[in-house]
Amino acid sequence: MSEWKAKRFWKVVAVTEAGAGYAVLLDTRPVRTPAKAPLHLPTRAMAEAVAAEWDAQEKEIDPLSMPATRAANAAIDKVAVQFDEVADMLSAYGDSDLLCYRAEAPEELVDRQAAGWDPLLDWAADAFGARLEPRSGIMHAPQSPQALARLDAEVRRQTPFQLAAFHDLVSLSGSLVIGLAALHDRMPAEDLWALSRIDELWQEEQWGRDEEAHAAAEIKREAFLKAKQFFDLTR
Repeated sequence: MSEWKAKRFWKVVAVTEAGAGYAVLLDTRPVRTPAKAPLHLPTRAMAEAVAAEWDAQEKEIDPLSMPATRAANAAIDKVAVQFDEVADMLSAYGDSDLLCYRAEAPEELVDRQAAGWDPLLDWAADAFGARLEPRSGIMHAPQSPQALARLDAEVRRQTPFQLAAFHDLVSLSGSLVIGLAALHDRMPAEDLWALSRIDELWQEEQWGRDEEAHAAAEIKREAFLKAKQFFDLTR
């Protein structure tokens, strides 16, 4: 038996003001989250992006084709109700940030990591007063509690909608600093994603591409870029 799928029942999608934000109407019915909360969005740009996703649905609703809607749902149903837990989880990346764990050899990879990652660590030190120190090898070595506290404060400045996007930027890249660099437009999201993949790209150069791993990485890259787009819609 095929799995039941929700059908399109509306003819017109519209954006309307709702409280301090905006809502999306399917004919006259406001969209709600999976937990049945009102889908109230903080900016008109976000509401229009969500509305466009609903309007693009044809006979059957495909949630995978609706990244802005899914991110907004997560912000309301999950992040807003457990903000501190999500912030704690993301701040913890700072103590094991991808950018701090360097290869011991070969020299070309060591140099490539330093050229790509040192400027981002320097930026975080200048922007937030948070100096994370690189180390060679894979053994964990704690970072400065003062630096981690400053990064944690920056994480907690985000709204639930921003934190929903930030979650994907950090977890997909493996780096709190890369996530913050994306929020602050330090460089294009595509470039930040490439920096998070230095090790993997090096392996591809040495041993050739694993097509299955490459396909999985492309899915993550697309999700990273969509997360940045969603964050931009919050502003």
